[in-house]
Amino acid sequence: MPFKITRFETIPLEAPAFVRPVRILYTQNGRELSWEAVKSHDSVAVLLYHTEREAFLLVKQFRPPVHMNHPEHLFTYELCAGIVDKKAPLLQIAKEEIDEECGYDVPPEKIEKITSFFTNVGISGGQQHLYFAEIDETMRVHDGGGIHTEEIILEWVPLTEANAFVFDENRAKTPGLMFAFYWFFAKE
Repeated sequence: MPFKITRFETIPLEAPAFVRPVRILYTQNGRELSWEAVKSHDSVAVLLYHTEREAFLLVKQFRPPVHMNHPEHLFTYELCAGIVDKKAPLLQIAKEEIDEECGYDVPPEKIEKITSFFTNVGISGGQQHLYFAEIDETMRVHDGGGIHTEEIILEWVPLTEANAFVFDENRAKTPGLMFAFYWFFAKE
């Protein structure tokens, strides 16, 4: 198994780098209320379809919050994605994520915007910008796998198995991935 976790514990978060826990105080219909939330970055995600393989290219990653709540899941299946943590066009960030995580150099004009939506609306309310791109082996520049400590594993899902994959509850996956597959099949 590529994800071997030997120690797992939770501690209070101090001086966070990417998220900031906050308490929101507000008045709704004359009632004083509060809410716990996390300020975080927006993100981009890309559904990649390999035309020669007739398969979708996904990434598998260990996600500590998923494992914390569901220890049976050592990884999640996800779209190629990344946070918007710099001042650059969203399309450029999507292109860079495709390169870093999956190893393909896709020209920006070949990356199609699908839509945007909000994720984790009860916790962070971040906005995700969803894209689609077709890839082939002429675009491959390296093996992928992410940068720094990402430890990303690439996963191919054949087109013929994609519908069953979406509804397989034994495979931890994101709603964005499921929606992207729905979009792909609805556009046909």
